[in-house]
Order: sequence, then structure tokens, then C-alpha cells
Amino acid sequence: MSLKEVPRAAEAVAAPVMAKDRRRPGRPARVSANLVSLLRTPEIAEMPAPASWDEDARLAALRQLDLLDTAPTEAFDRITRMASQLFDLPIAAVSLTDSDRQWFKSRVGVDHCSIPREKAPCAQVAESSQGLVIPDLLLDPCYRDSILASTGVRFYAGAPLTTREGFCLGSMCVLGLEPRQASESEMAALHDLAAMVMAQIELQHAFGRVDPLSGLPNHNQFIEDLEDLAEDRPGHERRYAVLVDVASPEQLGTAMRVMGPSFLDEVIREAAAAIKSALGPTRTAYHVAPTQFAFLSPPGVEEQSYVALLASTMAGLRASASSRFITTWVIGVAPFALGQADPRDVLRIASSAVQDAYRTESKVSVYSSTRDTAHRRRFTLLHEFGVALEVADQLSLVFQPRIDLASGTCVGAEALLRWTHPSLGAISPGEFIPIVEQTSMAKAMTAWVLEAALKQLAAWRAAGLDLQLCQCRLNAPQMCRLKNPQFVAV
Repeated sequence: MSLKEVPRAAEAVAAPVMAKDRRRPGRPARVSANLVSLLRTPEIAEMPAPASWDEDARLAALRQLDLLDTAPTEAFDRITRMASQLFDLPIAAVSLTDSDRQWFKSRVGVDHCSIPREKAPCAQVAESSQGLVIPDLLLDPCYRDSILASTGVRFYAGAPLTTREGFCLGSMCVLGLEPRQASESEMAALHDLAAMVMAQIELQHAFGRVDPLSGLPNHNQFIEDLEDLAEDRPGHERRYAVLVDVASPEQLGTAMRVMGPSFLDEVIREAAAAIKSALGPTRTAYHVAPTQFAFLSPPGVEEQSYVALLASTMAGLRASASSRFITTWVIGVAPFALGQADPRDVLRIASSAVQDAYRTESKVSVYSSTRDTAHRRRFTLLHEFGVALEVADQLSLVFQPRIDLASGTCVGAEALLRWTHPSLGAISPGEFIPIVEQTSMAKAMTAWVLEAALKQLAAWRAAGLDLQLCQCRLNAPQMCRLKNPQFVAV
């Protein structure tokens, strides 16, 4: 790639949000169409360094963006490839300077994700907020005995990745295996690429990726990070998704009725800070639903011991929460294999485990496919029963005669509701009626039975049969006795 092609490359990177990612067909690209205009803004291209260098504040700014130890993403990889092609060098990276390491958000030409910060040129870029060129590492007194030099790297060029507040996160860097120089135009292009990286970071952080209340990555970011992690680790690595619910709907509704919406805001901010602190700086917590937070287990954990660790850790967090007398923290744990489970389904089964956790003493539950299958069947039956009430060919009544033993005459009948679903077949009333009776459809179900029974009674009377409907039996243990004056009059 020539220097003249950089503007066109920037246009390519700044494809509209609805453009499809070439690495993952069908997935929207993350980069906004206004990226090119952002790159032309002087404030982004040339960020001022803070008046006095503050490493703690710089590290805080870096960690607030939740970039460290996240999976590679095509939005950054595309820029890194451009840098490698532009300089015609085998190695390029988006290198973030942590407290003790250089961690690569994106990399070309290297397999490892990080190197020690000591004697790493990118650390000098981060500390100075200035571009850096080292024509030959072996001739540089500072870097000739560095890890990079010992692995054969001879040339280094880096441009600072600087936030709007003036904190340098690291470097957009290129490396070569032979000594060389970097021209002024090449360094200008590298600074532009660094600005593109920062624009992407800010877009990712600002537009639909971070929850404004908790400041944590949101549901959308969890889905994409899990997809990216699966691509970065294609061996179907086993992991656990942990979902923490800090208040049940009933608890939340009661508290908000008394204390107002600000109560939820306080609970969420406190929970976000506590969970993030418990995970530490190298792991990511996500705010995936109004009262729910998610994170991933480290690789290689043993299920029983990890669940015990979660239970003890969360018990401590619950005990210190200001809302501990009003709300209950519960944990759902979902085992899955990277690349085999859809990220959305991972959250769904974790949510299923959360519902089970509310019914346990420990308030921690591992996903059970058996319980989940039963729950999904109940949900399906509820949905389909609503349809059955509106069509004419699914619900029916069967009648159980009542015989006068003395005369042997049929004097009446009990009506029993039956449901035959077009694909599920005959469904036992002992299964669907208890479920329906807990919902608003209970009244509609009873009305349907009454109407159908009365129509049948009228038909019997018209045919000269003097029968009475004594009961409308909905299921074996529960009966609706028909004491409606209109029914008795019939």
C-alpha cells in the first residue's frame, strides 16, 4: 500500500455501520460512517499530553475502556493490516501499555498476546505521548538487550494512542527484522492510523457498547466479545458464563414503589463496582440486563470448586451491599464450549439457571437441561394455549355421565376440558391447566368451558334429553362448580 492510498483505506475502514464484516458474513461492522470526518478533527489526530505525567491516571483511563484481555476484533485487525502493508513490514500491532506488560489488542506477524513492559519501546511511547523511531535496536543503548532485539527485531516505529483527555494508552507500532529508516510521510501515515484506532475505540465505547448507568460493557458487547473469543480460540475450549441477578422483579417493584427509580440506579452502580472489583483489572464484567451482570470464568476451572468459589465470593458481596435487606443476589452458571454455543443462547441458559437459583438455599445454580426443557415446554404451552382459545379446532369437552344407581338412569354429566395441539398432540389437562391457572388466561379458559358446556346442554335439551351438568371438571384435583344463576336456570 502506498501513502497515496491511505485516504482510500480510511474510507474503507469507515464503512457504514450496516456494512457486513468480511470475516464474519452477516454481522454488522462496528465502525461508524463518520469515522473519516473524526479522523480529520485536529483534536483527535494530535492529542495534547497531560501537563504532568500521571501513571495511575493513565492506567485508570486505560482500564476504564475495558480493552485489556478482550478478544481480537476485525475493526482493529483491519487497521493493523493496513499498517503492515503501508510499511511493507512483517509485524504490526495495536499495543496497549499495562502496568507490567505490553498487551496487543490487534497484531500481525506475532503469535503471542503480550510482552513484558520493561525495555519495550511502546512503553516509551506511552510515557512520553510522542512518536518513536528506532532504526536499529541493536545499536540503541536502551533496547539492544531488550526482548524484541533478542528475538531478531531490528526496526521499530510507533505512534501514540492518545485519548481526548490526553492519556496515552500505548502505541500503533510496526516492526521489522532489518534496520531501516522511517520517512516523514510514513510517520505521518502511522499517526493517522493511530488516530483511526482511537476513533474506533471511542466509537466502540460511546455508541451502543457501554451501559451509561454502570459504565460497563453491555449486552451487545458481550455477544460480540464471545464471538471474537471463539474465533481467537478455535479449539472448543470449555468455559462457564456467570450471570448475577441483584434483584428479583418482585423485590425491584416493591422497592421502586416506595423509594422511586433512584433506588435502582443506586443498586446498579454499587453492584457494578463490587463485581468489577471482585473480578480484578484483567477480567471483564458486562451489564447485560437492567439488574443482571455477566462475566466468563477463567479457562480450565473445575465446575464444583468454581461454583463453591462463586458462592462464597457472592455471599460476601451480598453481605456488604447496602440493599441486602431488600434485595437478593443470585447466580446462574452456564457451561458452554467456545465456538459451539451461540452467545445469545449462552445468556439464555444462564438466565434459566438464575431462575433456578432463586429456589435454592445457596442462591447459586448450574444450568440444568432437564429443568430448562421443562421450563421451555411450560412457556410453549402457555403461548400455544392463547392461540387455542382463539381457534375452533383445538379445545374440546368430553362428558362423564352421572348415573342414578337406583334407576340406572343418566341424570347428568361432568364436562372435562381437553386440548389437542396440531403438532404437540394430546396434552394432558393435568399438565396445562395448572400452568394456565397462574396467568391471566385462567378466566378466559373458564369462560370457554362454560360457554361450550352450556351450548352442549342446550343441544341436549333441544333433543329431548333431560340432563343436568353437575360439574365442569377442569382437572382432577380442581373443579369449577357451576353456581352461575344463568347456568342453573338453563
